[in-house]
Amino acid sequence: MTETVHPLNPARPEAAQQSLSTAAARNLATTTKSAPQMQEITSRWLLRKLPWVQVTGGTYRVNQRRSYTVGDGRIAVDRSGATARVVAGDLRELACLRDFEDDDVLGALAGLFTQEEYAAGDTIVEWGHAEDRFLVLAHGRAEQRAAGEYDDEAVVGVLADGEYFDQWGLVDERIWDYSVRAVTTCTVLALRRSDFQALADRAPGLRAHLDAFAADDAQGRDGEVPINLAAGHTGEVELPGTYVDYQDAPREYDLSVAQTVLKVHTRVADLYNQPMDQVGEQLRLTIEALRERQEHELINNSEFGLLNNADAKQRIHSRTGAPTPDDMDELLAKVWKDPEFILAHPRAIAAFGRECSKRGIYPAGVDMNGHQVPSWRGIPVLPCNKIPISDTRTTSILLMRTGEQNQGVVGLHQTGIPDEYEPSLSVRFMGIDEKAIISYLVSAYYSAAVLVPDALGVLDNVQIGL
Repeated sequence: MTETVHPLNPARPEAAQQSLSTAAARNLATTTKSAPQMQEITSRWLLRKLPWVQVTGGTYRVNQRRSYTVGDGRIAVDRSGATARVVAGDLRELACLRDFEDDDVLGALAGLFTQEEYAAGDTIVEWGHAEDRFLVLAHGRAEQRAAGEYDDEAVVGVLADGEYFDQWGLVDERIWDYSVRAVTTCTVLALRRSDFQALADRAPGLRAHLDAFAADDAQGRDGEVPINLAAGHTGEVELPGTYVDYQDAPREYDLSVAQTVLKVHTRVADLYNQPMDQVGEQLRLTIEALRERQEHELINNSEFGLLNNADAKQRIHSRTGAPTPDDMDELLAKVWKDPEFILAHPRAIAAFGRECSKRGIYPAGVDMNGHQVPSWRGIPVLPCNKIPISDTRTTSILLMRTGEQNQGVVGLHQTGIPDEYEPSLSVRFMGIDEKAIISYLVSAYYSAAVLVPDALGVLDNVQIGL
């Protein structure tokens, strides 16, 4: 009898095999398989929590009380090396220049700005002094400070790139009622009131526009046309007359679309359909990818994305960089009427958790559809990886109120479309080509609308650290 030599130890003989090997047995076994997996799939909290409004005609019109709010509340700045210059057309962000159409005059006005540099800790404007300059923060971060009850100072706001200091000093003689102090190195573009008025004297069109602006008492400086009321009176007094004016050209939101053509070879669909439906699995993962793209668009789209449609007055900046409990409280103050949920990148949530731990604060979690999620002041903090992170590791945090009844944020879609596979998503058979490839057109229709500005608040320039 010949002995088999052990492969690792020649001095030790190997025992003869007495049973079927597992490798051979696997050839006769049925393998248990998982469905195809995809790392891209996320919880998609925004799609799950937004109330969806049926848009039968494909367009949703938001009728509002007449408002004079326009633009994004920032003045764009061109930077070339160490030189900065305001973009002339963006000067229409100022209430006194709104609808002013003479581009040449705006260009001349942009040329009157002078550049000033401030180091961290420097005072840019000081409380109690005359507002003789209009200032645009071209680069950097500054704190807006106001005097307290007992001669102390309190930080009442944070200013960053493109934001400007009180515009009304250009048209009226005013006194600064707050101070602005540079937190980082700041580049500021300054326009002196005397230069502004001198240009208006040389440009009849600008002077006439400013005079008409000053004479228009209806516009109000809070952004909405006022409704005249009387209260607290006694006796027979003459009551004011009023009416609620509406926007002449209310904003309309057209449903957007995400589409792709799914292709499957007939041989695959015919022969390899067990134990899983190949077309069904291909379609399932394709729809998952479309829904992920849908959520990305609802946040980042230039036309209807929430990050780009937040009102300028509803945007605040982190005071210290990292998201702190103070920043979150300030955000809650912006959306204080029935806030529904906070949306943040997972890394921003982690940064906020670190800041809470430093202060010995441990926010309680809340239950959301059977999931335990972190919260702040009882408001759920939901993760969303579609919120972008910049190259300098900054991001944004959103807080919103939702629903038509609450004048909040709503999602827009249309159900009942031809070949509907899911609500507002269709799968349409396109035929089989000469190469025996089946094609399906997969389309998802959606949009979002912010019904009133205070339904959405954004905490910008949040530093995530790691």
